[in-house]
This record gives sequence, C-alpha cells and structure tokens, in this order.
Amino acid sequence: MKFPTPGQPVRGSKSGQPIMALFDLLGRSWAMGVIWHLSAGPSTFRKLQEYCETISPTTLNKRLKELTKAGFIERTIEGYALTAQGEELYNMLNPLGLWAREWAKNFK
Repeated sequence: MKFPTPGQPVRGSKSGQPIMALFDLLGRSWAMGVIWHLSAGPSTFRKLQEYCETISPTTLNKRLKELTKAGFIERTIEGYALTAQGEELYNMLNPLGLWAREWAKNFK
C-alpha cells in the first residue's frame, strides 16, 4: 500500500482531497492506536508493541515510518513521541473519540 499523499488518489477516493489522504493513513491498522498511546508521552518500540498487543513488528515499523513521514511522530532519545502537529491531531481526534463512545451507547 503506497503512502497516502494529499493531491493524489487514495484508497476509497480519487479526489485527492487532503482529508481523504488523512483518513486513509489513520484508517490503517494501529495508526490511531499508536497516536493514542503516544499522547501519554514518548514510548519505545517494545512498549508500543506491548500496547498494540497483536501487531507484528513489521506492521508496527511500517506504521511508525508512515506516521513519521506524515509529520505526526518523531524519534527522540526517549523513543517515539508525538510532534507538535501530532499533538494537534490528537487534540482534534480526542473529542471525536469521546463522541463515539456516546454514540456507541445508543447504537442498536
């Protein structure tokens, strides 16, 4: 699967709209889980692998590379961490996550 780039067709959309590229990236397995985990602070590869439970090292490595390329995470002395842009993304996604919990309660 190629890296979703704004302005280029992505999975589910040929429009090239930036939001569709973002949704393609965030919809990949464990991408949002990595962001959620890193919102609590930096983490090593091993700790991320423990958090993600069923993720293979290959998939985790791929997600980390993609999220780094997108500018959402970076490698630090302490491990992987959210960038300022990654923190901004998390701060926008967190209310959506809270809303989704309420929506799930009423989902039939």
